[in-house]
Amino acid sequence: YTDIKLTSVRKVIAKSMHMSLSTMAQLTLNSSFDATKLLELRASLKERAEKLGMPNITLNDMILFAVSRTLGAHPDLNAHYLEEQGVMRRFTSVNLGIAVDTERGLLVPTLFGAEKLTLSELSVKAKEIITAAQKGSIAPDLLRGASFTVTNLGSLGIESFTPVINPP
Repeated sequence: YTDIKLTSVRKVIAKSMHMSLSTMAQLTLNSSFDATKLLELRASLKERAEKLGMPNITLNDMILFAVSRTLGAHPDLNAHYLEEQGVMRRFTSVNLGIAVDTERGLLVPTLFGAEKLTLSELSVKAKEIITAAQKGSIAPDLLRGASFTVTNLGSLGIESFTPVINPP
């Protein structure tokens, strides 16, 4: 066998993920839907992007936008259970974590106040923080504070998976 020394970032990620699996309930819910209209909307936006003054809106942008709006109707999903205090902390803003695979490991930059952003604004800001995470130039303050995290593996052909929750 070969032992490979982990970087500091990988050590933190591994410790956090192990703690999650050891101390938190893991839950997976699956549901399918017909995305025809979503794909048609994206094609329409892409076709009219220049005229509308919009950036290239991706399916990921649309998912992030939908989640940011849906959490307002389901506040218990935009919350953290704080065991030591014995409370459920409901967040008043949607600080959306976006899981990003990088050379350094999985990073989760946060899009603060996502529920207040237009689709265009969300698209631009999401691309900025995703790119910064991938390049390793992201500010540490953007790697904390998420109230809810989206992991989108659709581009890899994954239809369902059990995520490991990034504590808290």
